Amino acid sequence: MYMTKNLKFRSKCPISCALDIFGDKWSLLVIRDMIFFQKKTFKEFFSSPEKIASNILSSRLKSLEKIRIISKNKTSHNKKTNIYKLTDSGLKLIPFFLEMTIWSKDNIQIFKENPKQIEFLIQKAVGLDKSFTFSNKSKQEYINNIEKTYLESFNNTL
Repeated sequence: MYMTKNLKFRSKCPISCALDIFGDKWSLLVIRDMIFFQKKTFKEFFSSPEKIASNILSSRLKSLEKIRIISKNKTSHNKKTNIYKLTDSGLKLIPFFLEMTIWSKDNIQIFKENPKQIEFLIQKAVGLDKSFTFSNKSKQEYINNIEKTYLESFNNTL
């Protein structure tokens, strides 16, 4: 086992290391909710349709904060409420989530048969229709737009 800044990794393989950090669905779904739905509070994450248990959610938020994917802050108007925000490192995950969404749309049978099941996320994230084809330039524009929308969602929060 390898250690880097108090993190334990099974190997020196970059994919294995990423899986050591993101290898469970709950961490990825918390980040998804932050990126695509601008969720910020424990209560908002807890209300997601996947029905995460409160103890697991609490554990994942602490873990993501420990590895500096997210930060925890207090609101200016309610010092009891924690607000979670993606760090610069967390924002760099936007391309990954965009690619995963596109891959799912193109390769998972349920979405191929009924594209409306994924359109809500694609529309929310980047305003795509099911026939859109990316160029590298347009992908970067969409990534920039997602990041801008996400950061703007904090204008009146902190």
